[in-house]
Amino acid sequence: MEVEVVDRIVKRNGQVVPYDGTKIVLAIEKSFLSVKESVDQAYLSDLLEQIEAQFDGRQEVDVEEIQDTVEKILMKNEKYNVAKSYILYREKRTQMRNDRLELVKLIGDEELENVLVDIQKTYPDYDLKRLYEKFSTMSKEGQSLKDRITLLTRSSAELTTKEEPNWERIAGRLLSYSIASDLRATEEKLGLTSFYQKISYMIEQGLYGAYILENYSHKEVDEIATLIDNTRNNLFTYSGLDLLSQRYLIRSHQHVLLESPQEMYIGIAMHLAMKETNNRIGWVKKFYDMMSLHKVTMATPTQANARKPYHQLSSCFIDTVPDSLDGIYHSISNFADVSKFGGGMGMYLGKVRSRGGSIRGFEGASGGVIRWIRVINDTAVAVDQLGVRAGAVAVYLDVWHKDLPEFLQLRTNNGDDRMKAHDVFPAVCYPDLFWKMVKEDMNQDWYLLDPHDVLMVKGYCLEDFYGEEWEKRYWECVHDNRISKRVLVLKEVVRLILKSMVETGTPFAFYRDAVNRANPNKHKGMIYSSNLCTEIAQNMSEVKQISRVIKTEDGDEVIVTTTKPGDYVVCNLASLCLGNINVKDPKEIEEVTATVVRALDNVIDLNFYPLPNAQVTNRKYRSIGLGVSGYHHMLAKNHIMWESEEHLKFVDKVFENIAYASIKASNTLAKERGSYQYFEGSEWESGAYFDARGYDSARWKELKEEVHATGMRNAYVLAVAPTSSTSILIGTSAGLDPVMNRFFLEEKKGSILPRTAPELSADTYWYYKTAHTIDQTWSVKAAGIRQRHIDQAQSFNLWITNDYKMSQLLQLYVLAYDCGVKTIYYTRSKALDPEDCESCSA
Repeated sequence: MEVEVVDRIVKRNGQVVPYDGTKIVLAIEKSFLSVKESVDQAYLSDLLEQIEAQFDGRQEVDVEEIQDTVEKILMKNEKYNVAKSYILYREKRTQMRNDRLELVKLIGDEELENVLVDIQKTYPDYDLKRLYEKFSTMSKEGQSLKDRITLLTRSSAELTTKEEPNWERIAGRLLSYSIASDLRATEEKLGLTSFYQKISYMIEQGLYGAYILENYSHKEVDEIATLIDNTRNNLFTYSGLDLLSQRYLIRSHQHVLLESPQEMYIGIAMHLAMKETNNRIGWVKKFYDMMSLHKVTMATPTQANARKPYHQLSSCFIDTVPDSLDGIYHSISNFADVSKFGGGMGMYLGKVRSRGGSIRGFEGASGGVIRWIRVINDTAVAVDQLGVRAGAVAVYLDVWHKDLPEFLQLRTNNGDDRMKAHDVFPAVCYPDLFWKMVKEDMNQDWYLLDPHDVLMVKGYCLEDFYGEEWEKRYWECVHDNRISKRVLVLKEVVRLILKSMVETGTPFAFYRDAVNRANPNKHKGMIYSSNLCTEIAQNMSEVKQISRVIKTEDGDEVIVTTTKPGDYVVCNLASLCLGNINVKDPKEIEEVTATVVRALDNVIDLNFYPLPNAQVTNRKYRSIGLGVSGYHHMLAKNHIMWESEEHLKFVDKVFENIAYASIKASNTLAKERGSYQYFEGSEWESGAYFDARGYDSARWKELKEEVHATGMRNAYVLAVAPTSSTSILIGTSAGLDPVMNRFFLEEKKGSILPRTAPELSADTYWYYKTAHTIDQTWSVKAAGIRQRHIDQAQSFNLWITNDYKMSQLLQLYVLAYDCGVKTIYYTRSKALDPEDCESCSA
C-alpha cells in the first residue's frame, strides 16, 4: 500500500516548513557513524519508509513527534546503540537550543537567534552557555540593545584562546549582525530600498564617484546587486571586520555607516570593470568573487578609494631627485602632492651633491643631502595621508656617497639632533663590490665620493652604471686625484650600518647590481632604488625642466614651465592570499591570477593621478605589482615546517606557478589590448628573461614563444608588498612574514582582545613557529628561491633577538647577497617595534 507522505513540519517556535525526509536520513546516518556502524542507503531508505508510515494520511506533523518516532523505529529494528546515540544527539540539540534561547532572551533581540543557529551549526563544539556567562559578568543595567550586542561581541572575542581560536570568528559573525542591523536602520530612515538608490544618495553626498552611474545603467546596477552574497561576511574574523568597518567602509559626514562589506567589494569591482567592453557584468562578478572570497586583496589605496570621488588607487611612488635647487624642491613638492592623496614615497638622493661640495665653482658651499632630508622629513609630518596617518617616505642613498656616515645616523639616538630626521626611513643601495670586499677583508679602505664632483671631473654619473662597468668606473674615480674622497675603513662603515639596524630597524637594503641584472627593461633605463616598502624595482629617471617662458593668454601674461617627465615610478598592487587558495592546483592559481592581473591593468587607466609625471610613466610601462599574503598561513595549512628543505622545495614550485600564471595573463592581455610601449627590445621579447631563470620546460618554452610573438601588456608584473593591514582584513598572515605569535593580546578601544594565527588548531599549531624563534638563514634562503621567480622585489624582513651578535646579523646580509635577494626591508629586533608600512599595503 502506498503511503501518503507528510507535507509540512511544525518547528518548536511554531514556524511551518516543508517536509524533507533527507534531513531525517542524514540524522540517522550520523547516529550510525557515531557508533562506528556502517549502513547503506537502501537500509536508511527502508527506515525512512517505516517512519513515514507512522504518519500516513497526515499533512502536518510536529518536529518532536517525528524525533520520538525515529527513536521508536530504531529500537524496533534492534539498533539499540544507534538509538542511544540518536537520543544523546537529540538531548544535545535540545540543550543547544535552550542555551541559544536563553541568550536571545538575555540580549532582548529575537532576530539574533538566526545568527546563533548558524554559529552553532558551524562551531558545534563551542558552548553558547560560556558566552552567556561571560556576557553576564560584564553587562550593566540600563544598557541599550545596541550596547548589549556590542558587549556580546566583545565577550565572544575575549573568550578566544589558542585552544579555542574560533571565538574570534564567532565574534566576527556577531559584529557582522550588528553592522547589518545598524545599516538596515539607516537605510529605512533615509528611504533607501535598492542598491541603485543607495549609490545615487552617496553620490549626492559627495561620498561616491559620479562616474559609476555615468558608466552603468540603472538596469545594470540592479543586475549587479543580485551578485551580492552576504553569507561571505562569515569569512571575516572580528579583527578583520572591525578594521574594515572603521577604515574602509563608506560613512556619512556624521560618521554614520552607509555601506556593507559586500557592497564595498561590489563597488570596487564595478570601478575596476568600468571600462570593460565585453561581458562587463561578468568581469564585475569575477572581480567581486576574488575579493569577497578572500582569495585576493587589492592594495590599501585601491580598496579604500575605488568607487570614491578621489580615486587614487596606487600605493607608492618613486622619484629620482635631481641635483639642482629647482629639481630638489620640485621633488619635495611632488612628495607633498602624493602624500596629500594617501600615497607613500621612495626618493633616491644619490645624485644630490654631498656636504662641502661645490656650488657654481665655490668649494665647500653645499649643505649636502642631510639638510634636504630634514625638509623631506618635515614635509612628511606636515602633509599627512588624507588625515589618517603621517606621510611616509623612504630616502635612498648609495653606500659610496660622501654623506653616508651622517645618513646612517638619521634615526639613531646619538649625534647632533640638528642632523636627525626621525620620520623618514633611510635605505642604502649596495653594489656587489661592497659585499665582495666585506667577505674578503673588512680592514680595507672604502672610498666615499661626491656625485657632483665625479660628474664635473669625469663627465659621467657613477650611479648610472652597475655591475662590472660600475666597478671599473668606481676604481677610476678612486684613483683620480682630482676627485675628493672621504676614506673610511670598511669595518667602520659596516659597524655604522649594523648599529642603525639594531637600534632603528633601518636602513633598508637595496642590492642594486642584482636588481639591474634582472631588469627585463634594461634597454630603456636604470633602477636606482626601490619604494617605501622595498618591493618595487622599475626604471627610473629624474624629471627635467626644459624651459620657462612668458606668454600672453587672454590678455594676461602667464609663465609656462615645460618639463620632461622622466620615469616617475608608480606601484599598482594586489596580493594573492596563499592561505585561501589551493596552491597545489596550478589551474586555480592561473584562474585567480588572470583575473587580478586584468584588474591591475585596469587600475592604470582608471586611476586618479596626483601627478601628471606618474600618469605618463604608468601608461608607458603599464607596470603592476602582484604579490602575496598568507605565506606562513599556506605553509601551516600544508603541514610544512618553516625551517626545512621541504619549505624551500615547496615555495620554489608555488612561486614558479605564480610567475608562469602572471606572465601568461599579461601576454593574454597583450593579445587583446596590445603590448606596453617599450616591449620591443626588452628581455621579454628576446627571451633572455626566461633563459636567465632556467625556464626550459615545455610549458615555459611555449609561453616564451607566445610572448615573443604577441607581447606583454605590462613591463613589470610581480612585486611582493608587506600587506600589513589588508592581511588583517581577511584573517591571514602578513605578506611573506612568519607570525609574530600563535596567540597574543591586542589592546583595542580600552579592552584587551585576543588574536590568533590563521586557522590555528591542533593540526596547525606546531607549524606556526614564531618569527623571532626562526633560524633566519632559512628565511634568507627562501627569499633567494622566491626571488628567481619575481621580476621585481620582495618586502622581506629579518627577525632577530637581543642575543644576536653584530657578526651574525652581517652574515645574514652577506647570505642575502649570495642568494640573489634584491632588497631587505626591516631588521625587526625583538626589542623594537618598528613602524608598519601601511601606505604600501597590498
